[in-house]
Amino acid sequence: MQVIASAPGKAILFGEHAVVYGKPAIAMAIDRRAYVKVSKNPDKKIHVNIRDLNIRGYIDFQNNAIISDSPQKGILKYILNSLKKVHDGSGLNICIDVNIPIGGGLGSSAAVTVATIAAVSKYNNINLKEIEIAKYAHEVELEVQKSASPLDTTISTYGGLIYLEKDAKDIIQLEIDYNIPVVIGYTETRGDTGKLVAEVRKKKELYPKIIDPVIDSIESVVEEARNSILKNDKERIIELMNINHGLLDALGVNTKELSDMVYTARTAANCGSKITGAGGGGSIIAYCPYETEEVLSAIEEIENAININISKEGVKITVSN
Repeated sequence: MQVIASAPGKAILFGEHAVVYGKPAIAMAIDRRAYVKVSKNPDKKIHVNIRDLNIRGYIDFQNNAIISDSPQKGILKYILNSLKKVHDGSGLNICIDVNIPIGGGLGSSAAVTVATIAAVSKYNNINLKEIEIAKYAHEVELEVQKSASPLDTTISTYGGLIYLEKDAKDIIQLEIDYNIPVVIGYTETRGDTGKLVAEVRKKKELYPKIIDPVIDSIESVVEEARNSILKNDKERIIELMNINHGLLDALGVNTKELSDMVYTARTAANCGSKITGAGGGGSIIAYCPYETEEVLSAIEEIENAININISKEGVKITVSN
């Protein structure tokens, strides 16, 4: 038997970093996915091959260890911890393709984690509900990153455009009848999510009277943005996205490369642009309701850029014999 599961990446439109402190956020699943293929390995080893990243290794399930000569093998930690949720340790071949920029704040680790849990659980005849996949995947991200909101794993599991309520009490699909035209710009410099979250936390502890109001302001932006999205108020969405970027800059997660892309997008067209994800490298998002191609071309002159659309589908599983 062979099982293939896939899950989309994500782009946070509003609310990153504040979401770690129980604030709401808005995110969309993107039409870039991670694919995980699981099949039997006769030699009883758990072999992992992430082809587009040239990462190969073995999971030593019994000793909770990763054996790999690949220099960038951090993503294998997500695979190991995912297996611990739904696998008995028997031999597997796990082949992964990640059609999402790695370390770019686009939810690549969440997509790989969700797809791995979905594929391996199905391979083992464990029929998990979406809510269970999302729960396990969030636990894995917490174990690997030490601090993580449920946003990435939730959007990767369910797809669509979602509003995550305060304190993650509920996940609300925002039903809209139009597309959100977005350009993602991303650098070769990758941000370390765990490190950046820890640095913001340290600032918050050192300067609570300064940083707490910034976090509260991000919450207010999210609430305003939710209403604006439901009304398709383009000008207000643009303005709120630009405000959100300024607040993230105040938290210290901006870089010159990210800032250059943000202002390149705004110079090219009337658009909203901001960091998306943890920052410190990685990606920016530009909401371009008027001149998408102009923004794409402008960012491509200085960094990498892609057009994305909302993925209405979350995790998908197919089985073949």
